[in-house]
Amino acid sequence: MSAPADERTDPDLLEAARSGSGEALEALLERHEARLYRFARRLCRHREDAEDVLQESLLAAARGLSGFRGASSIGTWLYTIARSFCIKKRRRSVFAPAEVSLDTEASVAARGIADPGRRPDEALEASRLEAALERAIAALDRPYREVLLLRDVEGLSTAEVARVTGLSVPAVKTRLHRARGRLREALAPLLAPRGAPALPARPCPDIVRLFSRHLEGDVSARTCARMEKHLAGCPGCEATCDGLKEVLRMCRTAPEPEIPVELQDQVRRAVHEAIGG
Repeated sequence: MSAPADERTDPDLLEAARSGSGEALEALLERHEARLYRFARRLCRHREDAEDVLQESLLAAARGLSGFRGASSIGTWLYTIARSFCIKKRRRSVFAPAEVSLDTEASVAARGIADPGRRPDEALEASRLEAALERAIAALDRPYREVLLLRDVEGLSTAEVARVTGLSVPAVKTRLHRARGRLREALAPLLAPRGAPALPARPCPDIVRLFSRHLEGDVSARTCARMEKHLAGCPGCEATCDGLKEVLRMCRTAPEPEIPVELQDQVRRAVHEAIGG
């Protein structure tokens, strides 16, 4: 007896789907749809566009599964498809006003206050930070926003981000360092300890970029030792690096937006029709 769909690996589901199993195909796409929707919401910045992109991406994947050669993971392939549709959608809606967050600040705050593990004041502060993070991500230019989303939110490796975007690895890293720096700068006033003056945007030359490179493993042991020595004697730079760590933690733990039930049903029907189900 075959294992339940949720226990099979992507390659197992892919093999079964290619053999004609509609159930395996649906399970494979369902496994990735929440992350694709989250990616599309932040890259497109419009809920309606993201809903279109999700449906178009999963439908394209269902139709093109036989052409997937396995040069990358199925997840990386799906992000590549979704990114392409996001870019096309953005070109068509270039004059539309930008949505700056996944939720209104009020709804984010309400979700945080409902968290039983936090005091109301802690929940409200966390919710405000979350809303500010969404606005800061949305404010990034698309070339920077997409690499940050893929690397720091979706958790792809730098090489995988390069495959999705068609960039070289060095180009991905350059954009990533700049995106991280801009995000930290935008959130710096909110990350300062209560009652403490806000940190200067650029406390020391290139400290944010240097720390970002360190996170990517591109800093030598000697340079790393010098950086640690500098941080030990520079509270401003130490706080800046701690702020960047917190920003990236927030990116990694960003919640997946719920996909509307109506959209899920619509996607299922479209996929069934595409595969002749």
